[in-house]
Amino acid sequence: MQTPSLPESPSAERPVVLVVDDAPSSLGMLCDTLEASGYTVLVAPDGEAALQRLELVVPDAILLDGLMPGLSGFETCRRIKANPALAHIPVLFMTGLSETSHVVEGFECGGVDYVVKPIRAQEVLARLHTHARNARITRMARDAVDVAGMGVVFVDTRGRIAWRSPQAALWLHALEVPPAPGLLPGSLEAALAPGAVISVGTSTGMRLSVRNLGAAALGETMLLFAVQREGPAARLADAALTPRETEVLSWLAKGKTNRDIGEILGTSPRTVNKHLEHIFEKLGVETRAAAAALASGM
Repeated sequence: MQTPSLPESPSAERPVVLVVDDAPSSLGMLCDTLEASGYTVLVAPDGEAALQRLELVVPDAILLDGLMPGLSGFETCRRIKANPALAHIPVLFMTGLSETSHVVEGFECGGVDYVVKPIRAQEVLARLHTHARNARITRMARDAVDVAGMGVVFVDTRGRIAWRSPQAALWLHALEVPPAPGLLPGSLEAALAPGAVISVGTSTGMRLSVRNLGAAALGETMLLFAVQREGPAARLADAALTPRETEVLSWLAKGKTNRDIGEILGTSPRTVNKHLEHIFEKLGVETRAAAAALASGM
């Protein structure tokens, strides 16, 4: 079987994998295979040592023994996932614990895969390569949000921050101290309500708009952060009108009736009225005049 290799990157940077096992000498073949396939391998003999390594370096993936003296692999994984700066790292369990309850615990504490010993190096390599690649793609996609001047925070079902983009991390730091490490600040709790859009102020005087975008992977809630702009143009942008709703509002601002707008857009006055109902709700207004005033920049 041919060893899968990593694609060459422009920076020639080798991805890093942290191997955590209380008997690392038994993993010599696996470590050699990983090194030969383009990985830089770091080794930790137990959970505490692994957490210390993670204070110095953030690997692309972690291979973690489930059964170790002291801090178990499962508890180590929980602590990793509780840290927003590390939660994105894929954790693959390698263990001799093969009972269903152990496998379930491995996934419940945040693992993405579970390999039963004795380890087959090629199999682990193939799984590792897939998870590390997917994690990189996901992280790049999430980081791209920051380029657009926004930030993203993923919150799990217990209200803990599962992941945050770099920009969102800066904004969270400018809010009040959360009730406990890893939790959302109290001012953001209202944003967890489905469809919520809230406004919060930071210690620097900036106001942020926080929008609940609904459920994401693994039951997490996705919150979108952006600097709150002022004025009618900002209000229209934050309303997230559809292209057709924008057209209807534009003609409304020009003084057209529902019948006129329907004829212009090739639809019925009844459909135009439905669009207006959605527009009023999104803009937070109750009358045609108020909506027209916003559209006209008054």
